[in-house]
Amino acid sequence: MVLEGSNLTSIRSYRDLKVWQKSMDLTVRTYEITRGFPSEERYGLTSQMRRAAASVPANIAEGRERRSTGEFLQFLGIARGSLAELETFLTLSERLRLIRSEIGDSLMRECAEINRMLESLMHSLSRRKGKGNNRT
Repeated sequence: MVLEGSNLTSIRSYRDLKVWQKSMDLTVRTYEITRGFPSEERYGLTSQMRRAAASVPANIAEGRERRSTGEFLQFLGIARGSLAELETFLTLSERLRLIRSEIGDSLMRECAEINRMLESLMHSLSRRKGKGNNRT
């Protein structure tokens, strides 16, 4: 579900989007987990993971504030790309034994849920766009 107990027409702000809320939670968890990474990773994996995680809600927010549904869809696609980057970095972190597999698995489940939510939102927006409503 995109927005608990509501539909796209009642969304006043990107903050109302459940997918934005969940991606913010994922970003916070990513920051917390990377605090434990070795200091030599500060400008490497730590920085890349944090940037990728923060990019997801940032692109959702920026896209929602754009003028057209097409632009929103474009930014949601960018958010999905950032989510794929984060998944890659999580896999690498596990392989390098920087995080335990249970933590990596938990974060990957969160990523999968957010990806499904983004897909659902994109599908809903595409249907609206097809009906001639060009503003979300």
